[in-house]
Amino acid sequence: MRDLKFKKNPAMSWVDVDREVHTFMAGDLSHPRSREINETLEKLIGKVKLLGYVPDTRFVLQDMDEELKKRSLYYHSEKLAISFALLMSSNKNTIIRIFKNLRVCGDCHSWIKFVTKVSGREIIARDAKRFHHFKDGLCSCGDYW
Repeated sequence: MRDLKFKKNPAMSWVDVDREVHTFMAGDLSHPRSREINETLEKLIGKVKLLGYVPDTRFVLQDMDEELKKRSLYYHSEKLAISFALLMSSNKNTIIRIFKNLRVCGDCHSWIKFVTKVSGREIIARDAKRFHHFKDGLCSCGDYW
C-alpha cells in the first residue's frame, strides 16, 4: 500500500448546529469547546453504560490493550459530533443530523441507539453507505448497516 502511495482518509463527522457546520475527527481536541464536549461525552457514556452499552472492541483495528481500545472507541468522530449537538441544543424536538465520510462502525451504531434512549432525541446519520434514522433505541436500517 505504501509503495503504491495509497492513503486512507481520516474518519470525519460533520454536524449542523444553528446553521453552522462543525467538523470532528476521532480524538479531536481542536474545537474551541472541546473540554465541554468531552464532559458531555463522558456523561453520555456513563448513562448509556447504565442501560447496558458495552464498548465493542472488535471495531478497533490497532494492536493495543483492551482498556485502550475502549478509550479509543469513546472518542470516535460521530460521538464527538453528537455530544456537541446535545451540548448546544436544549430543544428536545430538534433532530440531530450528522454526516460521516466513512461507514459508522458497529460500536458507534450501537452507542447512538442507546443515546436516543437516554436523551429522548432523534438522530439522523448519513454515512458512506446509507442514512440511519435513530429513534427510541432503534435504527431504521434494522441493524443492517
